[in-house]
Amino acid sequence: MRLLILLGIIYLCYRALKSWMLQGRSPRKTVFGNTAGEIDDVMIKDPFCEIYFPKKDGVHLRIDGKDLYFCSKECRDKFVEKYSKK
Repeated sequence: MRLLILLGIIYLCYRALKSWMLQGRSPRKTVFGNTAGEIDDVMIKDPFCEIYFPKKDGVHLRIDGKDLYFCSKECRDKFVEKYSKK
């Protein structure tokens, strides 16, 4: 019985010491170097072919003060061709 009480006290001391030592650290886990739950990039829709892709991989075009992003240079060129015909 004394052994169980001693083990319980040791365990409680261990938990208290662990929480005190890790108090300043973030409890979040990392996945591939990024903190879990952290957003790396946003998905946007191509205005020409209407597929979704990461914004950081997009091809940028500014028309009439409006920023547009395309999935490829081909889609951008087709959009410009269609836009210029209007």
